[in-house]
Amino acid sequence: MQQQSADALETNGEQQVFDQTIRQFLQVSASSAPTPGGGSIAALSAALGASMGSMVANITSGPKFESVRQQMADIVVLMQSAMLEAESFLKKDMESFNGYMAALGLPKENDEEKKMRSLALQKAAVQAASVPLHLMKRSLEIMSALDKITEEVNKNVISDLGIALIMLDAAVQSAWITVEINLGSIKDAGVRSSFQETGAELSSQSNERKLQVLQKIKEKLV
Repeated sequence: MQQQSADALETNGEQQVFDQTIRQFLQVSASSAPTPGGGSIAALSAALGASMGSMVANITSGPKFESVRQQMADIVVLMQSAMLEAESFLKKDMESFNGYMAALGLPKENDEEKKMRSLALQKAAVQAASVPLHLMKRSLEIMSALDKITEEVNKNVISDLGIALIMLDAAVQSAWITVEINLGSIKDAGVRSSFQETGAELSSQSNERKLQVLQKIKEKLV
């Protein structure tokens, strides 16, 4: 799953990152191989959250929920799109990881080689932070969309909506750690500061949104 190399993906255009079984994924992600992990796991968590959101909307159907039928249909479309986007983020995370490893392996025997290596490392570091940062933004947008249907969804799956929010927030917080790890490698102070400020704000907003929705869910369960 997230541990496949970008080269492997390129040699088989039909292969999808999510094709491996859960057992294969767990075995490889738990290995000691120097492969991408945090950002990819965050993307997987976002996909799981979106899938739960889709299930909640799909079950909120029938005559009793006719007034919100279109709203739920729109949520299903949005969640399905979000799952595909999460897989795309996962692939990009692998690519950025491979790019950084490739930059580390560049020669540095003379000043010109050192300069080229430094530039490649900076480009790779910015990319490695940008991908999870965009995942954070998208996950928060999905959380906001699910928040808007909290009052309308079928009560039988309201707890599943809570799980969706928890998984999406987990994606945001996991991605934020990945961003922070890469910030130290970015020499451009302006870029580093912008990423830091944006990431911290998204992390805070996500946690607040999750808590707000969970409170609404608890009130509906009373």
